[in-house]
Amino acid sequence: MKVLVANLGSTSFKYRLFDISNETELARGGIDRIGEASSHCFVEIGDHKAEVDQNIPDHAAAVSICLQQLTDSEHGCLKSVEEVAGIGFKAVFAGDLSGVRVVNEELLQKMEALSDIAPAHNPPYVNAMRQLQSAFPSMPLVAALETGFHETIPFEHRAYAVPYEWYTDHEIRRWGFHGASHRFIAGRVAEILKRDDLKIISCHLGGSASICAIADGKSQATSMGMSPQGGLPNNNRVGDFDAYAIPVIMKATGLTFEQVLQEMSSKGGLLGISGLSADCRDLEEAAADGHDRAEKALKLFEASIRSYVGGYMALLGGIDVIVFTGGIGENSERIRTNVCRDMQWAGIELDAAKNSAVKRNTEVCISADNSKVQAWVIPTNEELVVARQTANAIA
Repeated sequence: MKVLVANLGSTSFKYRLFDISNETELARGGIDRIGEASSHCFVEIGDHKAEVDQNIPDHAAAVSICLQQLTDSEHGCLKSVEEVAGIGFKAVFAGDLSGVRVVNEELLQKMEALSDIAPAHNPPYVNAMRQLQSAFPSMPLVAALETGFHETIPFEHRAYAVPYEWYTDHEIRRWGFHGASHRFIAGRVAEILKRDDLKIISCHLGGSASICAIADGKSQATSMGMSPQGGLPNNNRVGDFDAYAIPVIMKATGLTFEQVLQEMSSKGGLLGISGLSADCRDLEEAAADGHDRAEKALKLFEASIRSYVGGYMALLGGIDVIVFTGGIGENSERIRTNVCRDMQWAGIELDAAKNSAVKRNTEVCISADNSKVQAWVIPTNEELVVARQTANAIA
């Protein structure tokens, strides 16, 4: 069975094609600047790589181009479009419509209604899914919701201390996100260590970042809350924040409520503190050159991660493994070092040489031989998780 996995932005479409029978990746590619006069298309199929600029008006046209690339008589890996059994989407939020769902009108309407909670994610997914339903009516479309992995979180780690009716009637709760990544990490660590009864802290650290406490392969708590805006500070999102500061800043600046929300989700986080960049690589370079606010942004980020890690150690009653994944988790020696600094009391001790020698796209244990807790760097594979879930949904 061949499954196409789509990762969408408002003007972008990235994909991977998997053969689920052996879980191999057959191709990957994408299109940027959809809707502009000149969209950028790229594809990798085996050793073949190609890039071209052309007009791609919408996401349906993007999928058509993708399928043309995959069925190309010279370089393609498919004989016909019919070999694609379905398209899976790493969708973000549909409230209580969680887990894995075949795309239908009920799901689309729910995602539309909740766009205010995931404004950067839901609208492009809804628009693209509607376009694809029209353009490819016989193609099964499956949404793997990011919240699905966190359905196992118990009430005491899911609920806010708000009037109970807010929880029951209006779905005000910690939903959690990055579910595909944390699910992959839980499964991959179990495979590596050949154990299912593990207590794991998964640190998905990238432009968007979250921490997850996992026991026996199931999510027990996660840092993101009602929306992806909560939890750790992200590249340009504030993270945890006292809601009562909003009316204060509205009165002080004259900004509207909507403008404050926009600034919190676009001018906060690492960018807001540093005033320089939302990219951790830029901040590490600037901090090394003495940029004070870049150093402050990094320290705030590291401190927030450590707070969640320490809290989740208590929640789980100690841990067996801590994993770093995502662009920052996999590639920042500094962040890994400072998150685990002086953690010997909790059984975590890094091997400085191993941590410094981590190579891109490589699984590696970076803890010292005498460390009671194993520390790993594991590249995540959210698309493979979505491909598996899509195949199961349409089988």
